[in-house]
Amino acid sequence: MNRAQREAAVRQVMEGATPQVPPELYGDVVRRGSRMLRRRTAARRIMWLLLFAASVAFVVWALTARPWVEPPSETTPPLTGW
Repeated sequence: MNRAQREAAVRQVMEGATPQVPPELYGDVVRRGSRMLRRRTAARRIMWLLLFAASVAFVVWALTARPWVEPPSETTPPLTGW
């Protein structure tokens, strides 16, 4: 096929009638689409819940461990003047 023939074939396909979807297929498509939306919504909610739980766990750990406070020294200063 040369370029002119390909262009003519494409024009013929594009100018043709729009394809019709069988009615029994429409119900299946709607059911699958709604199922996909429910799964996507559930996954999004679970991810937000996990993010919230991780944030709470980090805040609780930070309040109990206090990583910003300098740890007490391991050695004691010498006792003088007794």
